[in-house]
Amino acid sequence: MSDETSVRLGLPLLQSGQAQKEMFHNEALTLLDLAVQPVVESVGMNAPPTAPVAGICWVIGTAPSGAWTGQAQALAGWSEAGWRFIAARDGMAAWSLVDGAIARFSDGAWTVGRVSGTEVVLGGNVVVGARQAAIADPAGGSTTDAAARAAIISILAALRTHGLIAR
Repeated sequence: MSDETSVRLGLPLLQSGQAQKEMFHNEALTLLDLAVQPVVESVGMNAPPTAPVAGICWVIGTAPSGAWTGQAQALAGWSEAGWRFIAARDGMAAWSLVDGAIARFSDGAWTVGRVSGTEVVLGGNVVVGARQAAIADPAGGSTTDAAARAAIISILAALRTHGLIAR
């Protein structure tokens, strides 16, 4: 941590004997307002809007221009004092209004609407867990039921397509 800013969000820290501490405190609060549970208009916009409204935020794209130059993939928020930026860090998430989904920053990029985890739990019950081994399509047998076989093949295809069993 530097003596002047916080480690993760780069918030300005108060210094002993510092004049006008309220300015630094207010700047830190403005940046926290942008960073905590952000809701953004969109993800990946490269040019700032022409008439931003105070309190509205965006996730900047990879080739920013204008007032956003040098702030690739950062959170950008307009305040009454101008643009404020928070650099993206792995694990950051923001609700994207235009997409109606969560955007997450990981491995140097924002992804929208992607959910990852190890299982899905509904009502306390695991309904989707780890991927299972491949299951072969039915073949052979002494009695062949074409309709049942077609149904089983369709079920297996759906499970493979959704990634629930290996191909």
